Amino acid sequence: MDKTVEYCHNHLDQTIDELMELLRIPSVSADSSHKQDMYRAAEYLRNRLLQAGVDRADIIETEGHPIVYAEKIIDPELPTVLVYGHYDVQPPDPLDLWESPPFDPVIKATDIHPEGAIFARGASDDKGQVYMHVKVLEAMNATGELPCNVKCIIEGEEEVGSKHLEPFVRDHRDMLQCDIILISDTGIIDRNTPAITVGLRGLCYMEVEVTGPNRDLHSGLFGGAVANPANELAKMIAQMHDANYRITIPGFYDKVREASEEERRALNNAPFDLEAFKKDLGIRQECGEAGYTTIERIGIRPTLDVNGMWSGYTGEGAKTVLPSRAHAKISMRLVPDQDYREIAELFTNYVRQITPPCVDVEVRFLHGGHPYLMPIDNIGYRAAHRAMAKGFGKEPVPVRGGGSIPIVPLFEQLLGVKTILMGFGLDSDKIHSPNEHFGLYNLQKGLASIPWFYHYYTNLYKETTS
Repeated sequence: MDKTVEYCHNHLDQTIDELMELLRIPSVSADSSHKQDMYRAAEYLRNRLLQAGVDRADIIETEGHPIVYAEKIIDPELPTVLVYGHYDVQPPDPLDLWESPPFDPVIKATDIHPEGAIFARGASDDKGQVYMHVKVLEAMNATGELPCNVKCIIEGEEEVGSKHLEPFVRDHRDMLQCDIILISDTGIIDRNTPAITVGLRGLCYMEVEVTGPNRDLHSGLFGGAVANPANELAKMIAQMHDANYRITIPGFYDKVREASEEERRALNNAPFDLEAFKKDLGIRQECGEAGYTTIERIGIRPTLDVNGMWSGYTGEGAKTVLPSRAHAKISMRLVPDQDYREIAELFTNYVRQITPPCVDVEVRFLHGGHPYLMPIDNIGYRAAHRAMAKGFGKEPVPVRGGGSIPIVPLFEQLLGVKTILMGFGLDSDKIHSPNEHFGLYNLQKGLASIPWFYHYYTNLYKETTS
């Protein structure tokens, strides 16, 4: 892989330029006004994959946004690695908090990234990380060092729940047949501590609508006599945690697989600076479920959070209105062995139970996904461990991620293969927030590590199947 890594290094400026072109496309999957931008992003990736030397690269229609599929088959007897990523991005709001336009990428130096970082929506999640795989594939083809077969599936709905990916995978199992799945949509602990994510939390995303009077009312004429849906919704949400930040939904913890003491010790042995964590977030004090450390709260405990609330008048100045309706979007991160469908039902029943008789409520399930754990004795993990050690010059540590990638457990269910989560972002990349960025250092480390995964995985595969 030395020639491949050298190729990536020599073409770094070109890689950055191409990535910034991709970042200029506002492929916001949640906003229907960006439908054409979704096609533009898919087309851009298809063309770049063809230039990278794949045998085929197609844009495949779904009932939602299109999927990009590509493959390079050099020998059916060799193992096949399926690379997954997504080209859709989160909405950039609130725009006034961006220091530079979200779809006009710029490179700026920071304390964490003295070499510079690319600032743009999607820079880290996930365009920057998935584009590393495109360039590594190009490099391996150009140098003749591709040791195995490679397939790519890059979707456009990850940020809205991958609703149409499951039927796509079901309908194309033969086409997607592989031996291991490789994803770069996670991160490392810090610049000096590479990591491999061995666990992801699941997700259950709900929306609650509380309705009171049949129209907005004058708060002076009716306030105090008619229930205010915004007030009642706030009271309901406040009941969802107790004083120890434990979720109060009956049955919520019944199927939680508790981490062993050994697992908890290993988790807390990972480098973590609580004071730096608080300083980076601008908070005076961390908080969360009693009896657990900050690392444990993020990695091995389930959560419930309000992602958005709206009601009444929110414009400039004052309007004395008693709103007719109030809304909240609420997500729950889940751990093994919680089932998002069961949690959705428990949540719905509890919300109805605590709804006061003076208002009506409607609860809607938006999307969800199961948790995932990766055994570290798998040859895919061993290959990733060696590859990260080669790229960083330091052994990586296994970590559990707090986020969710719903397709990962679905891949295992439908394709019968494990997934390796070998990402290169940082928690400070501000994904889903204003001023998202991806360090050039991280980009280079990804380009230096990913080729070695193919090398080590192919060798280990041959050893275990010979």
